[in-house]
Amino acid sequence: MNEAEMTVPHLFRCPISLDLLSDPVTLSTGQTYDRSSIEKWFAYGNLTCPVTMQKLHDPSLVPNHNLRHLIQQWRQMGHGFDPDYLTTIDPLLDMKRALESPQATLRDKLQILEEIRASMDETPAKIPFLLQIGLLPLLLQLLFMELDHGFAEKLLSCILKLMPFGEFGSLNMLKDESRMESFVVLFENGTAFIKQSLCRLVGAISASSETRELCAMIGKNRRFLHRVVSLIHQNSEASEAGIEAVSALCGLESNREELVQQGLINGLVTYILSSETKERSAAATAMATIEQVLGIDGAKEELINDPQGVRAAVKMIFRVSDHEGSESGLNSLLMVCYESLQAREKAIAAGVLTQLLLLLQSQCSCRIKTKATTLLKLLRSKWDEEQ
Repeated sequence: MNEAEMTVPHLFRCPISLDLLSDPVTLSTGQTYDRSSIEKWFAYGNLTCPVTMQKLHDPSLVPNHNLRHLIQQWRQMGHGFDPDYLTTIDPLLDMKRALESPQATLRDKLQILEEIRASMDETPAKIPFLLQIGLLPLLLQLLFMELDHGFAEKLLSCILKLMPFGEFGSLNMLKDESRMESFVVLFENGTAFIKQSLCRLVGAISASSETRELCAMIGKNRRFLHRVVSLIHQNSEASEAGIEAVSALCGLESNREELVQQGLINGLVTYILSSETKERSAAATAMATIEQVLGIDGAKEELINDPQGVRAAVKMIFRVSDHEGSESGLNSLLMVCYESLQAREKAIAAGVLTQLLLLLQSQCSCRIKTKATTLLKLLRSKWDEEQ
């Protein structure tokens, strides 16, 4: 081997060809290969990860942009070793190996996760290195096979720290039926922190185009949807995370009908009416989610027939000069009041006229004022027609 070849960092070599990676891609197992090498592996009929020998339920190849960028930087340096690079990467690889080791005790692994989290907090520049060594897929794998809630909390703490920087494709391992079941069981039986964290994970899944199919799968899982709607009913800090999760899931139209069937509207209405000043942002998200699902068959009837449904929308119109959620409340009332006498009667009984007049006298936007005026005219014209 010549000098240039000898100084290629191990992380930059394809595990199959042992050559410098030219087009690095990552499998769902977290292992990175050169695209041409792994495609040849698949072409021979292999459906496993060459390094871990795990069966691949999801054989998609996700470009590893972070690693590609580092290799480009390294090549520009003239193929020389950066001592700081080795000093950083070696301890991280050791920690990853310890987490993978069947000989490591739960106590050992908890300590390692503490060190990883502390490392990310103290030196954020280490996060790309953690992603490059495949830590995120490993943490996700451990999460969906672990029953100890303390360990699960530590795993989730690290996962959520890595998610904004990572490849969302790793989350597609949840397409596996057994892992999805583990996800739901963990949500059903986990602590408040675990529930909040898993809700945020659902938010990440819903936000990425790489995990669109997974988002649709979660939207069909009635057990999970039932539990997350129940979480919203609790009116706790975890409820806010639940609202963010259902709001994210509703971004996919196919998920909305199932959520409505699981009692979403009543859960959001209950939260809005019980929310305090500190929770205004979550209440506004709840109202926006109601507005989003009202196009689903039966959703308007759900809101109208809910004993407090129309009242919740009226409450959001004007909240002590806080206009967050006002527009969603107005839009929702316009939708249900146009065709329903019952909705109009409930809105008037809930004080909608006073709310609208207060809103028109406030410093809200012209668009909100226009909608408030439209609702007033609608209520008046319908009232005149019915006399």
